[in-house]
Amino acid sequence: MSIADRIRVQDVTTLSDDWYVLKKTTFACRRGDGEWQVQSRETYDRGNGATILLYDPARRTVVLVRQFRYPAFVTGYDDMLIETPAGLLDDAAPEERIRAEVEEETGFRIHHVRRVFEAFMSPGAVTEKIYFFVGEYEPADRVSAGGGHAGEGEDIEVLEIGIDEALAMIADGRICDGKTIMLLQYAALHQLRGA
Repeated sequence: MSIADRIRVQDVTTLSDDWYVLKKTTFACRRGDGEWQVQSRETYDRGNGATILLYDPARRTVVLVRQFRYPAFVTGYDDMLIETPAGLLDDAAPEERIRAEVEEETGFRIHHVRRVFEAFMSPGAVTEKIYFFVGEYEPADRVSAGGGHAGEGEDIEVLEIGIDEALAMIADGRICDGKTIMLLQYAALHQLRGA
């Protein structure tokens, strides 16, 4: 039985359509025991996104960005977040969008990217699926300073650090962004294993 056979949407109400779309949906769900149960959930639709970890295997370095994130701040996190470059797809193919996004944010022009997996980051409330990429870089690939677009509220600092330091930053809490942790651990396992 398909999950679609177990869900009957009864009502959808748009609660907000400002920055992104917040909806409240009431639906009946057929439980494992065959009984139907009415539930209500809010979903936040911000579109799908892509993220990338740039790595230099010869120097065992990665490129990350540091920027202000209001949702983290409002929960008490009083620092800039260190992250992998990322952005929303905006109707572009994931590979196309991540190449443009990484250049905007970091200044590196990358021609070859490799999709490593896809994941829903907060499926209890957010509809977004993120496409995860890795891509090799070298210093000569830098074509600008990066930093993002000021008109979009971006004020991004570019960081180039060793993979071992990046992994230590996860352990001590300096890196606490989920997508970044996932890609750094992927790189440690697959791309930049210790010598």
